[in-house]
Amino acid sequence: MNAIQNENWSIPNFELKEFKSKGSKYCVCIPVINEGAKIKKQLNKLKSLAETVDIIILDGGSTDGSLEEAFLLENRVRAILVKKDKGKLSAQLRMGFAYALQEQYEGIITVDGNNKDSVESIPEFIQKLDEGYDFVQGSRYIPGGKEINTPISRKLAIKLIHAPFISLVAGYHYTDTTNGFRAHSARFLKDPELHPFRDVFETYELLGYLSVKAPKLGYKVMEIPVERSYPKGKVPTKISPLRGNLLLIKILLNLFFRKYDTKNNLKVIKEEQ
Repeated sequence: MNAIQNENWSIPNFELKEFKSKGSKYCVCIPVINEGAKIKKQLNKLKSLAETVDIIILDGGSTDGSLEEAFLLENRVRAILVKKDKGKLSAQLRMGFAYALQEQYEGIITVDGNNKDSVESIPEFIQKLDEGYDFVQGSRYIPGGKEINTPISRKLAIKLIHAPFISLVAGYHYTDTTNGFRAHSARFLKDPELHPFRDVFETYELLGYLSVKAPKLGYKVMEIPVERSYPKGKVPTKISPLRGNLLLIKILLNLFFRKYDTKNNLKVIKEEQ
């Protein structure tokens, strides 16, 4: 059951299981679906940070048995939210952001659950939140960052299309805009001009939207160096290259034409109630 009550927010239905009480002013939200051994390795790395940041799993409906309760308890996870509704990554992020804001976290870090990211960089994100930054983007393409085995097609898409386009629309120079390793202040996510809790955000729309709106709304933004590592050989993916590229183009065009802005998206309140 969805335990969050806010009539102006559209949040996917989910089941919530909490294992312990809130222990930090910051949390890390990890969207996953059927990540198997990858999420197990990642949570094992994160366990040492459990005194610094609360760990929250945003499960899209895994069926591979990788998120058993005993394992989550062993790795000091605070809570797991299991989506019982439509939508993909953006839907998972909406339920995670809503839960974190209701729990009064001051900042929310997000990182994919596929063990590609340098989760040991989380203290650097926390430091920037403490310094007053509202949107902190992790980048493998700035000094100190590192990429390992990035597929050439993805690298070219980021460097030649996605990052330049998002930077143009946002009015802020980004280098790694598809990277989901980020930090967000609660004040940014609660801005009424942002309103991320809408059904229009279902797949990957929310990533680009947040990148654009943070500088546009006058929030304090920066990139910090991180590492992202792909396995050697064929890269496992949950979306076909053709379908993924078409979706990417559609989202970028919608951002350019401001289709996700609240004044242009009239489903905000009345149609959600």
